[in-house]
Amino acid sequence: MNQQVNPMKFDTQTVQTTFNSPLGPVIVAATDRGVAGVWFEGQRHLPDRSAWRVDDRHPVLVRAVRQLGEYFAGRRTAFDLPLDLHGGTAFQQSVWQALLRIPRGTTTSYGALSSGIGKPAAVRAVGAAVGRNPIGVIVPCHRVIGSDGSLTGYAGGLDRKAALLELEAALPGNPA
Repeated sequence: MNQQVNPMKFDTQTVQTTFNSPLGPVIVAATDRGVAGVWFEGQRHLPDRSAWRVDDRHPVLVRAVRQLGEYFAGRRTAFDLPLDLHGGTAFQQSVWQALLRIPRGTTTSYGALSSGIGKPAAVRAVGAAVGRNPIGVIVPCHRVIGSDGSLTGYAGGLDRKAALLELEAALPGNPA
């Protein structure tokens, strides 16, 4: 199957900073609309950020870094940040919005996610959109697992996916 990948489109005024998380450096990006990206350094689908200005004082980045720090320290269970998901296609955005509805401490399968957006036959396309989620951790793509409960596909690496689920007490077999 020859799959065309639509590269993410980011605002030319995107700014960035780096946050040192317990799982390694995290790049956080923002636009005037809100948080536009959260990626572990070196993960798959990391965009070219060479034209983005570093701005450690940008108000959205300051809030995002603070909330990510609280999350990793176990003191935050939900994020309260404006998000800018405009870089994806309409379909990708619908999948990312569905990810935001997966409660902390729970997981769902790619099939259930596909059915939840009214596209039960689009499991592969949903999986591709989940993998392209630009706002990792905050838009919780790590909460999507295989239908058999296995940890599958995480652009930041399966070890990080397992660590995030453990932090949230959502590993398959753990009581939520």
